Amino acid sequence: MSADPLSGVPPATPLDVRRGLTKAEDVAFPLRWGVIGTGSISAQWVGCLRQCKGATVTAVAARHLERAQEFAHRLNIPSAYGDYGEMAAAPDVDVVYVGTITPLHKEHSLLAIEAGKHVLCEKPLAANLADAQAMYAAAEVRGVMLQDAMWTRFFPAVEHARAAIEAGVIGAPKLVQSDFFDPVYAIQAVPLAFGADATPSALVATGKRAGAAVIEYGEDRCAVLAFPPFNAELAEVTEIVGSDGRITLEQPGHCPTGITFRVPPKGGVPSRYRTRNAPAPVQRFEYPLPSAVGLPVAFPNQHGFLYQAEAVHRCLAAGLRVCPQYDKAESLHAMDLLTRINQARFG
Repeated sequence: MSADPLSGVPPATPLDVRRGLTKAEDVAFPLRWGVIGTGSISAQWVGCLRQCKGATVTAVAARHLERAQEFAHRLNIPSAYGDYGEMAAAPDVDVVYVGTITPLHKEHSLLAIEAGKHVLCEKPLAANLADAQAMYAAAEVRGVMLQDAMWTRFFPAVEHARAAIEAGVIGAPKLVQSDFFDPVYAIQAVPLAFGADATPSALVATGKRAGAAVIEYGEDRCAVLAFPPFNAELAEVTEIVGSDGRITLEQPGHCPTGITFRVPPKGGVPSRYRTRNAPAPVQRFEYPLPSAVGLPVAFPNQHGFLYQAEAVHRCLAAGLRVCPQYDKAESLHAMDLLTRINQARFG
């Protein structure tokens, strides 16, 4: 047996493919997309979506028809609507991307769901846990996909981290440390490490602008999360520390292209306090962004939207109503934590 603890771990195979739920080639499964919202995120989504083999963008809707028409003209989209419900009901739309502001996510997602359309809704999925639960319930009644668009989970580096955790490479996860100005990105790392079924035993959060939270899971597991202001030079790193080693999802941790493992050989001790200051061996993996995606002005690593788009196509081709990378249980776990943290911070 190899002494390398990462031996045999599938590096970055998408979870749906790795579990045999989908076929890799079904990124070519044809889906016609409608877009609700005309902000910069929606524009970047369209740019990435067009590199997914089975995707076409057929329509866009905005509160004002003129904005939808300008967006459609600029991005070469055939149809523009000044009414969200009208677009959601259009016969040439199979799946709707909701890219509006968080307080409108529930309303806009339900419009599409009630029209019988699949939905990919930007994160955070909803303003609070109760709204998210109502959205999932509606999707189940209609038999359509409601996918929380936590694109972080679809990056190859994060796929690699999940496979390593499942394989026991770092032993039992004990500590999650993550920071980002948007709390939901830091929060999603918690169920990634501890699982969606873990029950928090305590939660403390504070800070109305530069905030932080500590979430305890029993006596020997916790998450330490920080939400600094946007204009800070953030570390933007997510680390998962286990009983046998450590995983670092490198900057920017919410959309990483690099992952580092610090794990001793099997049987070794993962603490330099017990190894005469000898650190654990380091193994680093780099996953470059999709080269085919070209975005004129983008946030860091926004090209990685493509990973999420391809997963949606594969999963819908297979008849799935959620992507396993971020399923209903993990989404609701994160929404529960976000709701509690917001209540503690803002009342």
